[in-house]
Amino acid sequence: MQFGLLYECQRPFKGTEIDWNKLYKETLAQCELADQVGFDNLWFVEHHFLTGFSGSPNQDAMFGALSRITKQIRIGYGVCILPYHHPVRVAERVALLDQLTDGRIEVGTGRSNAYEQTGLGIDPRDTRSLWDESIRMLPKIWTSDEFEWQGKHWNVPKRRVLPKPYQQPHPNLYLACTSPDSFRLAAQKGIGVLSSASYAVNVLADLVQIYREELKNAEPVGEFITDFWGNNVHGFCDDDDQYAKDLAAQSMKTFFGPDKPYIQGRINAYEELIEAWGGIPDHLQADFGRWLRQSDEQHKKLAQEVGVSLDSGPGAARAAFAQLDGNTLSDRGVIIAGNPESCIKTCQMYEDIGVNQVMLIMQTETIPHDKVMGSIEKFGKEVIPAVKAATARAGVAD
Repeated sequence: MQFGLLYECQRPFKGTEIDWNKLYKETLAQCELADQVGFDNLWFVEHHFLTGFSGSPNQDAMFGALSRITKQIRIGYGVCILPYHHPVRVAERVALLDQLTDGRIEVGTGRSNAYEQTGLGIDPRDTRSLWDESIRMLPKIWTSDEFEWQGKHWNVPKRRVLPKPYQQPHPNLYLACTSPDSFRLAAQKGIGVLSSASYAVNVLADLVQIYREELKNAEPVGEFITDFWGNNVHGFCDDDDQYAKDLAAQSMKTFFGPDKPYIQGRINAYEELIEAWGGIPDHLQADFGRWLRQSDEQHKKLAQEVGVSLDSGPGAARAAFAQLDGNTLSDRGVIIAGNPESCIKTCQMYEDIGVNQVMLIMQTETIPHDKVMGSIEKFGKEVIPAVKAATARAGVAD
């Protein structure tokens, strides 16, 4: 089991006013500490136009700084939105950073969403084929002395693309995934999964199995197969078990709040989240029945026809979502939170179903910098060593 930190680049804010200077300095301090206490990976998203939700439009600048202040931890694009960039430029940027970090770069890829795509002049209908062509080009650029390409979206005359990566033949490649179809696509291409959705562990187990089965028939786009599943999960560790679970639950529910970009306007958004998180718990079933009458199929159909989202309003699923408590979310593995003993237990649940890395979301608009630093230290000094020691003991026993 590996441990990563995933950064949207968030901090507490009011309105549209964000202290960008503090945000980036706090982020670098957190990353430096994570390197010192034994985390395996740092991952940074690429998002645009999402006020308060993400301050990470350009990972390269952050990676350049991280190359100077970290020594061991791997640094990953989580992800690079390939349809926004010429593949030659992506290959050059990755290779340069791979040289600066002595081979510590990981390359996650993705397509993003219509709101961001249209803001950058990209037709959402083209993004699948743009991604597909780019992901096939990148390994060839890195491994060719001279590269040339004629495709649907890009034509490159014979050129020597420099520099080459430090890692040979090339860095690992991944795809940001949110559905069984995307898990299968990653497997077919022979690349790793960066699961962008949160799940209860019992739900996630079936999805991991889908990927691993499909991977047996992979036709890799690169020189090798990357068999890897990393999963986003909100995490927070503190000596006060209940406080940590409650804060992590609040952080995650704020992250998926009705005003957030990946929730706004989505019919059934909260129903999908509740299903992914293991369904309605028994102690909420009675109330859910009452709420459900406000969101029956007739009302949902009508709402969809007129473009209204019941689920981001006072609908049944949103009401149930709001009442999911920290203990329930922790018990199901939807969050990794609590005191060190609780976090160790949940991490082992992930390891048991074949997840290679938990990509912890700690820095959010809900959790301030000092609390994040304390949690990183707790994970590094108490959780990570215990989980890795247990894994080592299990390996010896086998």
